[in-house]
Amino acid sequence: MNATTQLHPDNQSDALRAWWMPFTHNRYFKAAPRMVKSAKGAYFTLEDGRRVFDCLSGLWCSPLGHSHPHIVEAVTRQIQTLDFAPSFQMGHQAAFDLATRITQLAGRPQDRVFFVNSGSEAVDTALKMAVAYHRARGDAARTRIIGRERGYHGVGMGGISVGGIAPNRKMFHPLMIQGVDHLPHTYNPAQMAFSVGQPEWGAHLADELERIVALHDASTIAAVIVEPMQGSTGVIVPPKGYLQKLRDICTKHGILLIFDEVITGFGRLGTPFGADFFGVQPDLTTFAKAVNNATVPLGGVLVRDAIYEAFMTGPAHMIEFFHGYTYSAHPLAVAAGLATLDVMAEENLIAKAAALAPVLEKGMHSLKGEPHVIDVRNIGLAAAIELAPTAGAPGMKAINVFQAALNEGQMVRFTGDIIAVAPPFISSAAEVEEMVEGIRRALRVVPV
Repeated sequence: MNATTQLHPDNQSDALRAWWMPFTHNRYFKAAPRMVKSAKGAYFTLEDGRRVFDCLSGLWCSPLGHSHPHIVEAVTRQIQTLDFAPSFQMGHQAAFDLATRITQLAGRPQDRVFFVNSGSEAVDTALKMAVAYHRARGDAARTRIIGRERGYHGVGMGGISVGGIAPNRKMFHPLMIQGVDHLPHTYNPAQMAFSVGQPEWGAHLADELERIVALHDASTIAAVIVEPMQGSTGVIVPPKGYLQKLRDICTKHGILLIFDEVITGFGRLGTPFGADFFGVQPDLTTFAKAVNNATVPLGGVLVRDAIYEAFMTGPAHMIEFFHGYTYSAHPLAVAAGLATLDVMAEENLIAKAAALAPVLEKGMHSLKGEPHVIDVRNIGLAAAIELAPTAGAPGMKAINVFQAALNEGQMVRFTGDIIAVAPPFISSAAEVEEMVEGIRRALRVVPV
């Protein structure tokens, strides 16, 4: 078949053959594909014509909905004037403007932003920064990174090394970075099931960091990396006081604290960043997804100024940090980012997310007692229900609920036997309530 050959539309197996899909059961999907045709506002339209509510804001990444006219206009205008600009030894003003806007939004105007293209790249960049920072200060022995069980930090080799989701790690062990240890995760259903917001139990789990420090010695540890709220593993909410304890222990031992805010950054919890919601400030913050409403791939690391300054030594004409990507601060991504921040401010969308959070909380917790539901968790404008797994077929229950919800006009997210939702900030209270009712109907039609 040459490059110009058109696949016959009825030959579905050939039409779906070439794309090896990410994080997808490829054989299962291609046997009964679910295809998206278009998106507008808070809704997707499927190939079969059904219009379904986007219950997870894309993949946690489109809080403004889809094809927002201000973003469309900004990207269209940008591609007509500057479609690409090299970021090695050259710059373009919009990238500096966006970096400034992000530091201001975070309430850290003296800090710095290093742009990348995804959350995975942001994590690997932050890990390199942490190790290099200590080396620049004469602490070259500080190379160990502490992650957390059930943590998701993207799919770069650094990210899966510090991450704690077993299927993401097990096939790649020989390639993972050495010198990594893991905190225990914070989910205990016996103590936390059906907690509303942050669980009361569990702050003491942060004390495990002291044990790890005693085992390895603080002089070998560069950084601790955690998600303020563990999203990809199913909305695991930190216990009250837990993150502050981690902060205190890191400060005590001279260890950098990295917050992976790829999901919680830019309003998901009803505050600009998760750090604001929990009242705990890290040393480095990774971000991506909602920074530009996922219009063009973009991510970054928000870096405390003192860390940046530690690199600014030696001759001024020499490169201080040998790291970067061809597409760092891509003009189209930056244009979308500036437009996204404009819309968030003009439409007061972070405050709107905060106002919708109680609606989501009440609705999702009303699912307690429905078939299959063994837990409900929520924080900000994010929530999840845990399902009793089907015997001998883990994950199948969630797939069936996902399909049933789709039939009810609701496109939810499933991982393992967990259903997660994080609706767009532009949603109405009625849409959030209908989302919950659609999930309720789906739970009731799926066999026990």
